[in-house]
Amino acid sequence: MNEEIPHRSPRERLYRRERRSVPLAREFVRAALDGWGVGGRADEVLLCVSELATNAVRHGVPPGRGFRLSVWPLAGGALRVEVHDSGDGWPGVRMPADSDEGGRGLLLVEALADKWGVAGRSPGKVVWCEFAEVLTTAHCPP
Repeated sequence: MNEEIPHRSPRERLYRRERRSVPLAREFVRAALDGWGVGGRADEVLLCVSELATNAVRHGVPPGRGFRLSVWPLAGGALRVEVHDSGDGWPGVRMPADSDEGGRGLLLVEALADKWGVAGRSPGKVVWCEFAEVLTTAHCPP
């Protein structure tokens, strides 16, 4: 008996340092999630993609450069999202004042993702987050 198996290879795209890259990044990940059959936590994943892409555009990407967004399935039905940029800054969660207009993005990522972190690369860094049990485990990587 043969059944169609969804293709769950990593997806990756490059974006420019411009505001319209954020909704484009969300659309790209939405298409990947739809193709992989993710439904339950898709909104959480997309919100984190939006926050990480916004941080890259506003703080991480030097003028004239871009950022790379990667998303792929992990063992056990987990999903990983990475945003690579070439900037020098190192992001961290901070507690903004009630009157601050921004500064809450990583608080949201920390609250919604099961894990998140920052890793160095040359040049720049990778900001990543992971979501457990968003994919059915059938045909996920071992």
